[in-house]
Amino acid sequence: MQRLRSNLEATFARFLKYNKIKYEYETKKIQYTPKTKTYTPDFYLKEYNIYIETKGRFSVADRVKHKLIKEQHPDLDIRFVFQRCKEKLYTGSKTTYADWCDKNGFKYAEGEIPKAWLRGEHGRK
Repeated sequence: MQRLRSNLEATFARFLKYNKIKYEYETKKIQYTPKTKTYTPDFYLKEYNIYIETKGRFSVADRVKHKLIKEQHPDLDIRFVFQRCKEKLYTGSKTTYADWCDKNGFKYAEGEIPKAWLRGEHGRK
């Protein structure tokens, strides 16, 4: 059995298996700067060429990292699956995780992959 880093990742992996969606777990490495760092996406859906990052908490560091990666690797299709996409960025913020994704051009969903993603349709959900 594959060891996953969180309950959210384990739940998402079960969703993928149940729906017979083939995936790779933490196999890709993506470098980004200003200080050279490596990002390892949670899931890669090779058949669809989509990277999925599962997030319970979406920290400032995560948001900065993903903006840099998007700027430096515009060819990569990185999407988020949040535990709760309407969670606020921080206490007192009016901006949700979903709002941040909309503003920064990332597709996102809550809990599982929308069927539209697997049909190649556009849109956030």
